[in-house]
Amino acid sequence: EHAAGVEEIIRDRTVLITGGGGSIGSELARQVFALGPRRLILVDRAESPLYLIQRDLETQRGHQKGSGELRVHLANVASRAAMERMVAAEAPNVIFHAAAYKHVPMMEDHPSDATHVNIGGTMVMLDAAAAAGVDRFVFVSTDKAVRPSSVMGASKRIAEMLVADTARRTGRPYVSV
Repeated sequence: EHAAGVEEIIRDRTVLITGGGGSIGSELARQVFALGPRRLILVDRAESPLYLIQRDLETQRGHQKGSGELRVHLANVASRAAMERMVAAEAPNVIFHAAAYKHVPMMEDHPSDATHVNIGGTMVMLDAAAAAGVDRFVFVSTDKAVRPSSVMGASKRIAEMLVADTARRTGRPYVSV
C-alpha cells in the first residue's frame, strides 16, 4: 500500500527517472507509472533495457485507465548540456536519480568511470534540477555509502553529500534514500 504522500507527489505530475532501464530504475518506473503521473520520463544510456521498460509500461498502460504520457530519452546523465536541455524542456516536478554504476569489483578496476557517472552525473542532475526549479529530487543511494570501503561506495557517499548541499543551498526537499 502506497503512502498517500507518495501518491500526492506523483499523481498528475511530471516525473523523471534517470537510470530508468536499470534494476532499481525500471521497478521504480513501474510503481510510479501505476500511480498515474501526467507524464513519466525515463532516461538511460543503455538502449535495450530502456526499450524493454518502455514496452513493458506501454503494455501496463493497456490494462489501466488514465495512465499518463510516457517519454524515453536515450542519453547520458553525465552530459551536462544534454541534461540541462532535457530537464528545462520536460520541466519535471520530481526527479528520481537512479542512474549509477553499482558493481563494486568493476568500479575498483574503473575508478574514473565510477567518479564520472556516480559523482559527475549526480552533480549534473542536481544543477539541472536546481536551475529548472524542480520541486523534489530523490537520489537513490546504497548501504555501501555508509563508511565506504570501496570506490563505488565512496562515489555514492560523495554524491549524497552533493545532494545535501544542494538541498541546503536551494531550500528544497532534495534527499538521498
